[in-house]
Amino acid sequence: MSDEILLTEEGYEELEEELRHLKEEKRKEVAEKIKIARDYGDISENAEYDEAKNEQAFVEGRIKKLEKMLENARVVKKDEINNHTVNVGNAVELKELGSEEVYTYTLVGSAEADPLQNKISNQSPIGKAVIGNSIGDEVEVETPEGTVEYRILSIQA
Repeated sequence: MSDEILLTEEGYEELEEELRHLKEEKRKEVAEKIKIARDYGDISENAEYDEAKNEQAFVEGRIKKLEKMLENARVVKKDEINNHTVNVGNAVELKELGSEEVYTYTLVGSAEADPLQNKISNQSPIGKAVIGNSIGDEVEVETPEGTVEYRILSIQA
């Protein structure tokens, strides 16, 4: 199994910026919190110190995770994205068959997925169903409530 992570160019830049922020700014903030908490005296019963150390562990863990993600990233370049076949980076308009519901999703790699912004993973049930298909194609998506059918209305790069 590959550790490759698909990212759009925008997603790659966002992760790079988060990593920069954590390394250059957040680490310093947390170190200062630890220093201040130490100055309170006995650290064995110091909630501020414990909280700062927990925050430090979280920040360092996130840094390691981001570094690994960026190291294993395959960036989907804009010239790989077209309006004919659904791929990571495309916005796809889907009509639910049997209803009037129309949904628009942007297909992204799993590291960028954000359902609240209609960014769905290429590994999600809908993502898997639509990838590689074209306008007019009908796809079936297995959901906990059963199978839902969609028609691809449009694809935007």
